[in-house]
Amino acid sequence: MKPITITVGRRKTASPDDILPFRPITLSDMPLINSMLQNSTTRTCDYTVGGIFMWIRMFDYRYCVIGDTLFVKGRSESHPDRTAFSLPIGGDLGEAVGLIAYYCRLSGIKPSYSAIPEDYIDRLASLAGGRIERLEGWSDYIYSAEALATLSGKHYMKKRNHVNRFMTDNPAWTFGPLTADLVPETMLFLDGSTSTADKADRAMADYERSECFRVLASLSSYPFEGAVLRGDDGAIVAFTLGEVIGDTLYTHIEKADHRVAGAGETVNKLFAAEMLRRHPGLRYINREEDMNDPGLRYAKESYRPVMLLDKYNLI
Repeated sequence: MKPITITVGRRKTASPDDILPFRPITLSDMPLINSMLQNSTTRTCDYTVGGIFMWIRMFDYRYCVIGDTLFVKGRSESHPDRTAFSLPIGGDLGEAVGLIAYYCRLSGIKPSYSAIPEDYIDRLASLAGGRIERLEGWSDYIYSAEALATLSGKHYMKKRNHVNRFMTDNPAWTFGPLTADLVPETMLFLDGSTSTADKADRAMADYERSECFRVLASLSSYPFEGAVLRGDDGAIVAFTLGEVIGDTLYTHIEKADHRVAGAGETVNKLFAAEMLRRHPGLRYINREEDMNDPGLRYAKESYRPVMLLDKYNLI
């Protein structure tokens, strides 16, 4: 582990950028950030390439690397007007918290942290101080990869019925990897899909939709694996994209034609099975948050998560 060292130069007074030189995140930064994220020991989706790059425009994420530590600064999920820091990844947490405190003092702002995993919040609070606040609606749903790949047992009977319905209705269905040559066709499918979000949630749905297009347009730059499901006529009826870190698959994107019975359940099951085949050490699938959307909450709970990973702000 490299110790964190800061060189201010000949100026008597340090500036915030001397301490943590944050800069905008671009696609060219992805290899470095991805390599740093491999040091993450939490399963929350915020510490993945998708969890950062797909939310840059929403939260104005910026980053810097000092020593072995990745620092990310943005806006708080629950307080968009407030500058907030993510949990530093890699290196010594105490040293990293000290640098953030110094940076904030020089910037004239109060240190604030957002989306901190439950297994880190107490330690972070002991180092940084502040008040702990649970981040409502942003808990990650974690599932057994084996359970989603097999849908075995009585609890998944309805899910199996949906999959069987799709396969019966579409005897010539096909399932395969989402490769670069399929991006234009996948974009056409996405462009023709409709949102089921309520009016109150339409802004978030529109943002996520635009990010799906942005990811597809630069898919080769992302460490993502994906798949497409086709119906009887050969047309795409669903697609999905995710990334694997350690023993966990993070499903960042999953879109299905809701007019095709069982398409969503089928792409979910087949992708879980395929990723288990590709990654024998896979244990969990993180299908991210419900963001207080009742429909999303119901859908995510129906797959029987093995755990919910709560997140907290430190303010």
